[in-house]
Amino acid sequence: MSDNKINFTIDGKQCIAEEGMDLWKAAMVNGIFIPYFCHLKDVIPAGSCRICTVKVNGRCMAACTTPITKDMNGAVVENETPQLEEMRKMIVELLFVEGNHFCPSCEKSGNCELQAMAYRYKMMVPQFSYNFPLRKVDASTPKIYLDRNRCIQCKKCIRAIKDEQGRSYFAFYKRGNKLEIHIDHELAANMSNELAQTAMDTCPVGAIIRKEKGFDTPIGKRKFDKEPIGTEFLKK
Repeated sequence: MSDNKINFTIDGKQCIAEEGMDLWKAAMVNGIFIPYFCHLKDVIPAGSCRICTVKVNGRCMAACTTPITKDMNGAVVENETPQLEEMRKMIVELLFVEGNHFCPSCEKSGNCELQAMAYRYKMMVPQFSYNFPLRKVDASTPKIYLDRNRCIQCKKCIRAIKDEQGRSYFAFYKRGNKLEIHIDHELAANMSNELAQTAMDTCPVGAIIRKEKGFDTPIGKRKFDKEPIGTEFLKK
């Protein structure tokens, strides 16, 4: 084994990954699915959602922000323990009760990662009370319909949707339980169709919808209508 290859186990399975690769990607390369919401390919990880939390030598760590280092050679990683799976289910439930998610009427149904995770964890009725917050919908920009009721504050749009100068089209506004996503109206006035589609595809839920394009793919033929979340990673 070369010097930059690290040997470790995930749930007893022997894994090999390059030094510097994040643990979430290392698991995927080795055919192991770690649940995620905020992870985004080729974008610096943020560790926002914490649903990818695993145990590394008994210590809880976010898989997306944990790099594979030489110190992890021989490490024991736990991913699908009853404790971790219950924690993930609670995160999914909290995201539902802290927003206003009505899947049957959502354009992202079948392509929604939150909905798919709810199916994965067999969520029927959340154990927490619904908050039903009052959040404004912003439909004032030419290409984007922004529904804050569905936002799970993963920061994907903030980190990924930028103009040629590196300015983000989206940003967080306020703090604490009043935190909400906003769009830069000046930048959005000239947003291309391609970037608007990318923004919609990047959002894991139905918070960002490209106008007049929501139902291009009929329900029943969408990504998670065909296969459960995580299946595409296990095939690699």
